Amino acid sequence: MASEDLRATRIEKVEQLKQLGLNPFAYKWESSHTMAALQAKYIDLPQGEEQADDVAVAGRIMARRVFGKLAFFTLQDETGTIQLYLEKKRIQEIMGEQDEKAFEHLKQLTDIGDIFGVKGTIKRTDKGELSVYVKEYTMLTKSLQPLPDKHHGLTDISKRYRQRYVDLIVNPEVRDTFRKRALVTASIRRYLDQQGFIEIETPVLMSEAGGADARPFCTYHNTLEMDLYLRIATELHLKRLVVGGFEKVFEMGRIFRNEGISTRHNPEFTSIEIYQAYADYNDMMDLTENIIITAAQDAIGSLTIDYQGTEINLAGPWKRITMHDAVKAAIGVDFAEFTDLTAAKAAAKAAGLHDVDDCPSIGNLLNEAFEQKVETTLIQPTFIVDYPVEISPLAKPHRSKPGMVERFELFMVGRETGNSFSELTDPLDQRRRLEAQAAKKAAGDLEAQDVDEDFLCALEHGMPPTGGLGIGIDRLVMLLTNSPSIRDVIAFPLLKPEKSEANETEEA
Repeated sequence: MASEDLRATRIEKVEQLKQLGLNPFAYKWESSHTMAALQAKYIDLPQGEEQADDVAVAGRIMARRVFGKLAFFTLQDETGTIQLYLEKKRIQEIMGEQDEKAFEHLKQLTDIGDIFGVKGTIKRTDKGELSVYVKEYTMLTKSLQPLPDKHHGLTDISKRYRQRYVDLIVNPEVRDTFRKRALVTASIRRYLDQQGFIEIETPVLMSEAGGADARPFCTYHNTLEMDLYLRIATELHLKRLVVGGFEKVFEMGRIFRNEGISTRHNPEFTSIEIYQAYADYNDMMDLTENIIITAAQDAIGSLTIDYQGTEINLAGPWKRITMHDAVKAAIGVDFAEFTDLTAAKAAAKAAGLHDVDDCPSIGNLLNEAFEQKVETTLIQPTFIVDYPVEISPLAKPHRSKPGMVERFELFMVGRETGNSFSELTDPLDQRRRLEAQAAKKAAGDLEAQDVDEDFLCALEHGMPPTGGLGIGIDRLVMLLTNSPSIRDVIAFPLLKPEKSEANETEEA
């Protein structure tokens, strides 16, 4: 039967329920137990025995088997499933006064997908299935749409993302992913709270898009008659708070970058940024390690993770290596030895690097070598430390390495998961760097930053030595839930309208 025909049939059942004086869309239900609680409480109940305890449960019908005077339903709530043992004689004895055909209506007017409430006792069948031996039932919500076929499930990836609610209904492992995501974020907040950090929310709408090299989304404020950007980072406002006297501050929230989409990139994502006064990037490395180890223990109960067939060991301490040393180990070229850009490019090409002719400095060349030859090889947790100043406009100059800044990035399974600086507190140096960024933007670099005069004014009031840290929550959850794509850990990822996808398929 076609989907529209099935929907029409279910709408007819809605009307039949109403004609019987029943509400197919109830207001309330009181459960005594969850499915998981019942399974745990009666785990030792022998086969064939009934426990006289009265219970009440509610959930979605996931399977129906009807045999004349007997029916078996599988009912699912957030915690799991339990079987319903539905016997005509028992149901009619209890419900007969209100509905003389209660059992027939049960068979005729219920469907897979309906949300159902039952009261009864507990029984383990002769086949060993723990069941609620139903005395009475209530239709709580009549489902008008059929669920995917139980044998094939919801296998279309695009449809799973587009109809996440169906994905969550039919795939328990997807619900588990988002439950673990909630445990991760709660763990991080709890850990930071224990360390004396406070969370303060900062603006999403900004007059200047700063704090990262990224292309922003643009919008317009009608009342103020001004162009605004969706934030690409929370950094500059959190630093203002440090200037204002908050010594340990963070924010976890949505970030928006108008960039490409892939299995590891989504234009709307969640990050946490953390700032600690009187600390540097070495302190932030320790903090990063402790946050992630604690989150892993709280969310999955282990520091050994199987990610897409590769075992990842989160037990510390994690490896720390400079970008120079990592590149040298990979391609045999030490860019710290070069002062001539032309010679450095020749060495890079000889080592197999491509697309390096446009690199404007040795620092950019070093970063290009790292991205091409090192990044994807960093499987176990690794801190890459000490970055070129050219690609780090908000980091403090390295205290002993000219041309470098005190910055690290954390890499796991070949992708960046965290980013940190000893924050730049010199407002004059910061102005020079932002003006250089603004010049790049004026020349056509869509990811370069503007000069944020208010932020510079804040720095001129004096910011203490500060360590800053950003962690990508989505990528961390991907790792901890063995999810291959960032869309698997974002409940409702942005997708093109279905019509657009269809048109693109036809054009292709």
